[in-house]
Amino acid sequence: MEESTEQLEVWCAGEDWCPVTSTATLIGKKWHTVVLHRLLDNGPLGFNALKAEVGGISSKVLSDVLDDLEKKQLVDREIVSEKPVRVEYSLTEHGESLEPVIQEMARWGREHLTAAADEESSIV
Repeated sequence: MEESTEQLEVWCAGEDWCPVTSTATLIGKKWHTVVLHRLLDNGPLGFNALKAEVGGISSKVLSDVLDDLEKKQLVDREIVSEKPVRVEYSLTEHGESLEPVIQEMARWGREHLTAAADEESSIV
C-alpha cells in the first residue's frame, strides 16, 4: 500500500492530542469502522452487498455513513452502470491507510472484550 502524501485538514492542528482526536472523529461513529472493516476485507462492494456484509444496519443509516465517509475522503463512490443505476463503494488511499488501525482495534477487541451475559446487549 502506497502512503498518501496529501493530508486531511484538521481543526486542532498543532496540539499534541490532535492526531488521536482527529482520527477518532473520522472513524469514531458506531458504523464507520464496521463499513471500513468490511471494505478492507472484501474490496469494492455495491450498496446491497455492503449492507449484507455489515448486517444489522438500515439502508438509511448505511447511506448516511457512506455519505459521511465519502465527505471525509475515506470512501469513493463510483457509478458502475446507468441503467439500472449501480453504485460501487471502495476505499480511498486514506481509507486503505487505516488498515493497521482497524486490524489493531479488532485484535484489541478479541483480546480484551467478551460477550455480555445478556447476548442482546453484547458488544462483541
